[in-house]
Amino acid sequence: MTSSELETPPLDTARLLAERGDLDAAARILGELAADPDGPDRAQAAVGLAVVLEQSGDVEGARAAARTALATGHPEYAAQAACHLAQGFEREGREEQARGAWQAVLGVGTAAYVPLAHLALARLATRAEHLEEAEKEFRAAMETGAHGGEERIGAQAAAELAELMMDHAEPGAAAEVLLDALEFAPGDEVPGLRVQLGIAHLELACAEFAESVEGGADAGTSALAIELLARTLPLRGRAEDAGRVWSYGLEHEDETLAAEVRLRYHRDA
Repeated sequence: MTSSELETPPLDTARLLAERGDLDAAARILGELAADPDGPDRAQAAVGLAVVLEQSGDVEGARAAARTALATGHPEYAAQAACHLAQGFEREGREEQARGAWQAVLGVGTAAYVPLAHLALARLATRAEHLEEAEKEFRAAMETGAHGGEERIGAQAAAELAELMMDHAEPGAAAEVLLDALEFAPGDEVPGLRVQLGIAHLELACAEFAESVEGGADAGTSALAIELLARTLPLRGRAEDAGRVWSYGLEHEDETLAAEVRLRYHRDA
């Protein structure tokens, strides 16, 4: 070790060693700092040790170090440690353990990490098909992200919640979520949210067209609704449904309606 390294704070020395690829030496320094219950750098060193040990392939040692950092309750490094644990469990498919670790992030309460934890919990709930819990966590991620300086995470949560709602035939609720997100989303997230909003509006339009036909409108209005529905459905990947809508109109028992639909069907022929 050079004289300049001897003058460098231990944490910085460990970081430099890790950057050079000397993980064992870095781990020794970080391990000593993390083992000192009264050391001012214990929490930070324990997080660093967790990262270095994971890079070395010592997963259990890394988790033990992360738990040491978490136990300090440090607002920054305890939260980082809980995130480290949660992400590791997720990679291994251990979702219950991951859920517990993300909840530990919420328990630390550091604003910068809370939206991320809510978003992760929402995704876990979605995979488990706990849809009410998923919606609650997505909305919490939106709210804490929008008001805690993590607008991008809030926008991502809105996009995923809207997609979930669309999958469960709730385009109106999805549109409301997306409109709320457009109020705070970063500029580069806005185009994607607007596309989703347009899709939600297409779904709403399809529902209105179908309701018009089923509601017994006059022949001209029904024919228009049938055409609009049949031409919109393929935009949502529902070409077969569009074919059935055309058939419904073309074969309708009301000859006036069927004639109107034939004119519209052959418009582009």
